[in-house]
Amino acid sequence: MDATLEKRTIAKVTWRLIPFLIVCYFVSFLDRVNLGFAGAAISKQFAFTATVFGLGAGIFFIGYFLFEVPSNIMLDKYGARRWIARIMLTWGLVSGATAFVQGEYSFYTIRFVLGVAEAGFFPGIILYLTYWFPAAYRARIVGWFMVAIPVSSVIGAPVSQWVLGFDGLGGLAGWQWLFLIEAAPSLVLAVVVLGYLTDKPSQAAWLEADERKWLNDTLEAERAHRESVRKFSLKEALTNPRVLLLSLVYFGDVAALYGVGFWLPQILGPLHLSPLANIGALSIPYAVGAVGMVLWVKRSDRTGERKMHTAIPAFVACLGLALLPLASDPVVEVVLLCVAALGIFAMLPVFWTLPTAFLTGTAAAGGIALVNSIGNLSGYVGPQVIGLIKDKTGGYDAGIWFLAGCAFVAGVIVLLLGHKPEFEKLPSRAEAAAE
Repeated sequence: MDATLEKRTIAKVTWRLIPFLIVCYFVSFLDRVNLGFAGAAISKQFAFTATVFGLGAGIFFIGYFLFEVPSNIMLDKYGARRWIARIMLTWGLVSGATAFVQGEYSFYTIRFVLGVAEAGFFPGIILYLTYWFPAAYRARIVGWFMVAIPVSSVIGAPVSQWVLGFDGLGGLAGWQWLFLIEAAPSLVLAVVVLGYLTDKPSQAAWLEADERKWLNDTLEAERAHRESVRKFSLKEALTNPRVLLLSLVYFGDVAALYGVGFWLPQILGPLHLSPLANIGALSIPYAVGAVGMVLWVKRSDRTGERKMHTAIPAFVACLGLALLPLASDPVVEVVLLCVAALGIFAMLPVFWTLPTAFLTGTAAAGGIALVNSIGNLSGYVGPQVIGLIKDKTGGYDAGIWFLAGCAFVAGVIVLLLGHKPEFEKLPSRAEAAAE
């Protein structure tokens, strides 16, 4: 094997696709979680209870769940370039329209429609990356792509706080400006996607002929090997017990992710921090999560191990969340949030190597979408449960322990998956080079 050709090809594909996809996902996630930064102002203006706000935050994921699998199948059928552009255009329009909600029911409606509009974007990108990167690179590639999640919060916290200061400008509230301004980039990127993305390596004029051949041959050999073990139909993928168990694993991690993301600004509110300290408290855990994510996926790819690299971060997230309600010092609370964020974000990209290790073609499109859609239902459950508990108890402690339990169960399920072929240790980079 020509190691120089491999290195050159992967580097070229990485630099061509990943920075741009990071920007797209950054905008997607910012449009999704800016509600957390606007939550206090919206709740005050419309007199929303915590239960109402939690339902509105979470109902996004009902629309997302219902349209996820069909959307990903459409992407596989019509190509990533056109379908991702369609998704970005519609979610940008709907996200901006959130600025004009008039009360409880319009709030619910616009959040549900936003979920429908964005359905298929994330699993579509995960599927798209399998078209371009061999399995040995996937954890780090998905990790680099998903680093947009914590980075969106690191950058989003100060930017959102700044935009909220536009309150009264042009007769609009600060939270309305937040949705309008942060929706604009997705509309621009929808146009850029059409001209920039390439559907598959065989169409990549920006690769040399030998690079295209090496990449196509490598990916085809991997696909043929997986299908020689077992080729799943779409129906089999959607009903496969391992796919459903992976959906529960993802449910646990995403519950912690969105439970913290939507409620963190309000959880930290009673600390009465200065504006600068509050921005730091909101941003630091996500910065730690971003660094931890990149380092952890690099280690997973280097060793070729996936299962424990998925389970261990789940338990780390559980530990940070479980101890959080017991802390009384603001510094300790931020440290524990950093521990929780480290586990939550380190788990995400390595997890996605598990379903992509045994699903191919249309089965991969449907299976990945199913895992993501069921997992993201926790984005409905997590905020809603915290809101209900907050209204019943007057505090967030029990809700945070619920999130810790979700992360713990996710880790346990990973350990119980057994030693199926797709969960075995992959050859390390050094072992692969020696073959």
